[in-house]
Amino acid sequence: MLLVRRVGSRLFMGSSFSDSGPRLPMQGVSETHAVNRNRMFPPFPDKTRPAIFGMGCFWGVERRFWQVKGVYSTHVGYAGGHTKDPDYRQVCSERTGHAEVVRVIYEPDNVSYGDLLKVFWENHDPTTLNQQGNDRGTQYRSAIYCTDEEQLKEAQASAAVYGTNLKEGGVKRGITTEIKVENEFYYAEDYHQQYLHKNPGGYCSMRGTGVKCSI
Repeated sequence: MLLVRRVGSRLFMGSSFSDSGPRLPMQGVSETHAVNRNRMFPPFPDKTRPAIFGMGCFWGVERRFWQVKGVYSTHVGYAGGHTKDPDYRQVCSERTGHAEVVRVIYEPDNVSYGDLLKVFWENHDPTTLNQQGNDRGTQYRSAIYCTDEEQLKEAQASAAVYGTNLKEGGVKRGITTEIKVENEFYYAEDYHQQYLHKNPGGYCSMRGTGVKCSI
């Protein structure tokens, strides 16, 4: 059950969401997505599923995924670490263990998890450890946090395929992507949500390898 309180036009609620429910402290995050006006918090429509990806700075990553047909909603946040309810400053200290991530709520009838994995592999460099472009630090690591064993198997299989694609494309470095089951997701602060929609000229570090993924 998600604990919420309304102040003006916004809902204030537990900053994390997982199978065990939200935790305090509360963060003020807009109730609706700034781009498509869909929900930012559960309950989401029936037949939608979550996926979580880390590809470096989450601003550009979120924009790339909200452009995908069949994606219902996107949320930037933190995952993969050990600190409860981290904030941006704490994550940037590299002491929380968290990565900057985007949670994608998608409609499997319109876009598959495999389609999202293809977007993931092709739109960042999974061979650079804890780095994307000029952004360096463990929070910028490449990561796929799976919600269940089914996603885990598909993600691992896609990594093997893309590893072969990279070798055939002349990239000698191996994939460094962290892939594991991880259901804990902490919403980032409101000003990070849909940042490049609110700030069209804002910073974006997304750079792929130029190698297509054949999954």
